[in-house]
Amino acid sequence: MSLPPAALSLTGNTVGTFVPAVRHRLKQMSTELRNYFGTSFCLRDGSTGELMLAADDGIVGDDSLLASLCPGILREGTPTIVAEETGCAVLAIPLRDGVNTYIGTAPFRLAITGSASPEFGKLSQVLGCSPKEAKRWHQAQAEWTIPALERMSAMVLGKITSDSEIERLTEEIDKVSDSLSSTYEEISLLYGLTQNLRISSSDSQLGDLALNWLLEVIPCRGLSILYQQPGRRGSQNDSSGTQYEPHLLSVGECTVDSQMLSHLVKKLNLNEKRSAFVANQRITERPDWPCPEIRQIIAVPLVEGDNIFGWLFAINHNEDKGFGTVEASLLSSVGTILGIHSGNIELYRRQSEFVTSVVRALTSAIDAKDPYTCGHSDRVARLAVRLAQEMGLDNETLNLLYMAGLLHDVGKIGIDDSVLRKPGRLTDEEYEHIKLHPELGCNILSGLKQLEAVLPVVLHHHEQWDGKGYPHKLAGETIPKLARITAVADAYDAMSSDRPYRKGMPEDRVNQIFREGSGTQWDPEVIEAFFAAREDIRNIMREERAGLGFDVSNWIKSLQDD
Repeated sequence: MSLPPAALSLTGNTVGTFVPAVRHRLKQMSTELRNYFGTSFCLRDGSTGELMLAADDGIVGDDSLLASLCPGILREGTPTIVAEETGCAVLAIPLRDGVNTYIGTAPFRLAITGSASPEFGKLSQVLGCSPKEAKRWHQAQAEWTIPALERMSAMVLGKITSDSEIERLTEEIDKVSDSLSSTYEEISLLYGLTQNLRISSSDSQLGDLALNWLLEVIPCRGLSILYQQPGRRGSQNDSSGTQYEPHLLSVGECTVDSQMLSHLVKKLNLNEKRSAFVANQRITERPDWPCPEIRQIIAVPLVEGDNIFGWLFAINHNEDKGFGTVEASLLSSVGTILGIHSGNIELYRRQSEFVTSVVRALTSAIDAKDPYTCGHSDRVARLAVRLAQEMGLDNETLNLLYMAGLLHDVGKIGIDDSVLRKPGRLTDEEYEHIKLHPELGCNILSGLKQLEAVLPVVLHHHEQWDGKGYPHKLAGETIPKLARITAVADAYDAMSSDRPYRKGMPEDRVNQIFREGSGTQWDPEVIEAFFAAREDIRNIMREERAGLGFDVSNWIKSLQDD
């Protein structure tokens, strides 16, 4: 047990006027020496010689002599006989307890040879007592020899030093073990977060995961993440200028809401400082502290580049202690990971918006090229999505299919206007020319890596189940599934929509053609889905849906509810 000098509270020469923990440790040391030597020791301050603990029998020795010798004994670092009289010797042993140093002193009765006898008057001066007490002490003690005392004291000092070193090393090992355990937890947490850095995971998904893991590691009552508007440093307005409501995630005992945390960020000017902020009672007990509910707090930014995407907070220490650099460092690491993740999502969103713009521009170009079929691509996209949903395909596939449907006829940009806009029946030569549009469309889009997943639909949406389609005469399941779905949606819109040169077919006739073509022209599974979703398909055809997003999960339910 190591006790700093500041733990002592001595007043003059009064023995024992120090804190109980120090006195207890001194008693332990005295007891240990008694167990080795069979007699009680006094303990003195190693630097000053001041008596700190008297012997149990009250024999303290020549105080002035011993006090003056203590610094020298401490420097030598070895047990020493500091006083000797006929029949008596005083042993001094230097002791170290952490940063504190002591000198243990005790008198021992020496064996007397021949006819000599102790002079109790002189002996009393060595013992620091009366001659009568010196005689009583001498009669009660076991005899030692100087060589025996030297050997015993050297052995005891070595044992005490070894025990002290073992205790120190054990404490160090415990500290290292605790540190390794804590570090392992932190590394595991950070590793787990990096393994979940997927674009498909939203800010909230990864944030919620981080908060629940941190609650097991950080000694706090609650944790929160306040997400701010992406890409706008400290702003709470979106690109249209409307007020933006910050999004808050919380776990544990969090008594603060998003409005309070937003106020705290603004009050402390954290968005400008852009660094970890730690406040304990020294700060939170000030009159101007804006959140009385918060007694201790760590706030770290979710930063990526020039953007602050939000703030991660640890609120109120479990034991009302102050937060330190260890907790702040871990939260900063997590904040960096979350910031990078938010930055990646924002970058992905911008790229997605760019691709969306390209797709809509190409769709507009198709409509401009062939005004007779304006809106056809959008309807085919929505019809295909509904068929695919009926077939149980996942949302990611539905999103891809919607984009593919919009672009399935992009190759018509390369078809001659005279053929594309001809109001009457096409000649064989003109029909062969228009059959080029799937391959033309594939060639147009092949240079855009972001759109390569739609190429199979663009290229094969005119293939037939029996292998009589174009351009490659694929048959059955060798035709990509999304192309088979798009083929049914494309055929339905073509048959049902009005054209300048003809009216759309009646519903009964369209149903008959699909039933007859199931298993020859079209995939029977897709035709089955068509009839299962017939009412929703009617609703899609009745209503135009301008400005639909590319995440179909946001609008497909409304198509079914109409």
